[in-house]
Amino acid sequence: MNIWKISIKNIKSKPFYTFLSIITLALSITLLLGIQQLKSSFQHQMHNNLSNIDVVVGAKGSPLQLILSSVLHLDNPTGNIPFKEAKKIAKNPMVKSVVPISYGDNYKGFRIVGTNPAFYAIYKAEIAQGQKPKNAMEVVLGSDVANQLNLNLGDTFSSSHGLIENTVEVHDEKLTVVGILKPTTKVIDRLIVCNLETVWDVHDHGPDEHSDEQNKNDREEEHNHNDEIHDHEHDHHEQHAHEAEKEVTALLISFRSPMALLTFPKKINEQSNLQAALPKFELDRLFQYTSIGFETINWIAYLILFISALTIFINLYKMVKERAFDLALLRTYGASTFQIIKIVAYEGIIIAFSAFVLGAFLTKTALYVILKFANFSYKQNMIQPLGLTEITQTAGLVFAMVAFSIILAVYPILKMNISTILSQESR
Repeated sequence: MNIWKISIKNIKSKPFYTFLSIITLALSITLLLGIQQLKSSFQHQMHNNLSNIDVVVGAKGSPLQLILSSVLHLDNPTGNIPFKEAKKIAKNPMVKSVVPISYGDNYKGFRIVGTNPAFYAIYKAEIAQGQKPKNAMEVVLGSDVANQLNLNLGDTFSSSHGLIENTVEVHDEKLTVVGILKPTTKVIDRLIVCNLETVWDVHDHGPDEHSDEQNKNDREEEHNHNDEIHDHEHDHHEQHAHEAEKEVTALLISFRSPMALLTFPKKINEQSNLQAALPKFELDRLFQYTSIGFETINWIAYLILFISALTIFINLYKMVKERAFDLALLRTYGASTFQIIKIVAYEGIIIAFSAFVLGAFLTKTALYVILKFANFSYKQNMIQPLGLTEITQTAGLVFAMVAFSIILAVYPILKMNISTILSQESR
């Protein structure tokens, strides 16, 4: 007697109830796996990208916006700050390192970030091909950028103004790819990195032209008056003034001691026109806000799981009651009670396994579709694959509920009176 074949025939004999059981169970699995994947992806991005960044300093505005824009590169910046302020902060004895970043352009939706060599160390990024930028107008590509745009060493392109892909405000300057980074699974994989000078030169046409004209006047003045001391002082003043006009978007700061977290941000916020935001604090607070929604959907998923388990129980119990004569007849032909129970159990297992496969597929498909229609494309896709632990836990919960439904459904089999059932059917 092939028990599997009998179970499959039972499933085929009632397609509507089988379909209903699989769909409701698959829906609950999709919600459970989807929420777990979103939560784990959010936590992964928080801890993976913060590294040793203790404080982010930028223009006044929303602290969370500053963190999202400067650390995760998911939002618009709060504004720019003078570069001279960054130099002052770097001299603070509590500060271990200051990494300035400046951005405002993109290429096909990927952000172009101007910074210094210390930026790579934050994300432990290493060069896979080529080298890091040494001169202005040279860029290094994150691994995702290189793969998605199919760019190679030596390729050139022009950036667009703003953080959204457009073909209206395209700069004339050509940027040259001199390096490609190894994959890090961090935000730098989705960035185009260059020197600060590149960002300044692309946006700072006016001062450059003024500087050229002023240098020409200075040379004429030097030739006419031959006053070397005056020229030296004038050039020094002009260089200082020109440097004072430079701006950056934010500063990524790490401290020498955790004690600095108690005083430094407060001093910046109260005694300057700048803003200091704590990445871990802001992202933890964001997670607390979003976790309410996560928990709500989780409870909805548990409710649907309970309903689906109830549906499976009703389906199996109905089969046991309606086919009591067939099951009793199998007993008379030598089938044991355990074999009869296995027929019902296999039917429940087949439904549960089919629903789990469908639920896992729907989870992956649904997240892709949601991100696509939410205009949250691969350029900012932070979804991480689910770990084996999360999948195992969900599978264990689902199969435990199905097993409980099977136990309840097979109870009439244990109490089955074969002679009574056969005698009633014969009448």
